[in-house]
Amino acid sequence: MVFLSGSPSMPLHHELSIPPQWVDAVDVIVRSPQTPPIAMICGPKNSGKSTFSRLLLNSLLERYERVGYLDTDVGQPEFYVPGCLSLHVVDECLQDVMTSSMRQPERCFFFGDTSSKRDPECYLNYSFRLYEYFFGKYQSNKHANNRNLLLPLIINTAGWVKGTGFDVLVELLRYISPSHVVQIRISNESKNLPTGLFWLGDEEKGHSKSIEIGAPFRDSFNRTVLSPKNACKIRDNRIFYYFKQCIPSGSNMVTNKEFAHALASISPYQVHITQVKVVHLHCQVPEQEVFHSLNGTIVGLAVSSDGPKTSAGCTPWCVGLGIVRGIDLKRGLLYVITPVSPSKLEKVDLLFQGFIEIPRSLLQVRGCVSPYMSKNVLHKLPDKHL
Repeated sequence: MVFLSGSPSMPLHHELSIPPQWVDAVDVIVRSPQTPPIAMICGPKNSGKSTFSRLLLNSLLERYERVGYLDTDVGQPEFYVPGCLSLHVVDECLQDVMTSSMRQPERCFFFGDTSSKRDPECYLNYSFRLYEYFFGKYQSNKHANNRNLLLPLIINTAGWVKGTGFDVLVELLRYISPSHVVQIRISNESKNLPTGLFWLGDEEKGHSKSIEIGAPFRDSFNRTVLSPKNACKIRDNRIFYYFKQCIPSGSNMVTNKEFAHALASISPYQVHITQVKVVHLHCQVPEQEVFHSLNGTIVGLAVSSDGPKTSAGCTPWCVGLGIVRGIDLKRGLLYVITPVSPSKLEKVDLLFQGFIEIPRSLLQVRGCVSPYMSKNVLHKLPDKHL
């Protein structure tokens, strides 16, 4: 299996001919008198939401110096790692609207799953907090005297639009109340969202403009052709790409085997168990098994005191991801691989464990055994006085 070192995602297999209604939809948003616009993109999975979002992003950057991008799709995020909700501020056009890319977010939460179904309440809380952060920093009244500082926002949503997924989307729309809602529709009506301002009650009035467009690819009968994606492979590639940052930039890796060996040879960070608190997301783990459960897993790294404050307490931002490569319970040590800098890592006191797994293609490489309890550590993090 070849490791895609150039891009964390996979290109679509079609040549994109931008439909006229897509051009019109972008033009309506970019030239909106209600500036800066907040546009939420929604529709069934594989209908073209990410492609339209990239096209809109590039068009907005022709008018604004920077554009906000709130990614609420934890399964197939646009700029970051699966399992995360993230906010990005983009200041340069994307070179290819057909593929996604990897960027460091301005703010991020680790949700720990590729769907909101395990904990919709937590998912919505994270989404709301990210939007509040963006609004407070980039669209609040403090910038009223200088509208050049106000930024537009694109909100990318998941393709789960039925059942609980529909309820979650309605809550997002009601809370954010975007200026524009772009709904991509496919030929199979049973998979589409309701038309119009479906998130509002019969007597409620909304200020959002609903824009309905078709998916971009059609067959000879003018039926929608959904863009085929191997979701698992795309997620694996993004995880590969993220942890590739741990490896010296001059390394030339072509295959999964080479990447697995390179990752296994990295000297890990040494973390004292007493200095971190483990939070299991979406499940309960017996107290005596808490640290055993971390072995060989991907975790979200966070600082308990750094995050938006609510009546329920602080909701910690995620500063990055790590792989717990080994545990020495006798010495009370964890060994972690992460691209997060030592200066940030020294402040981390929370490890979030969810259901984001190390790609199997890395675990199944022959002749590659990840060294446990390595004495050759990259950096010993200082003790904290808790």
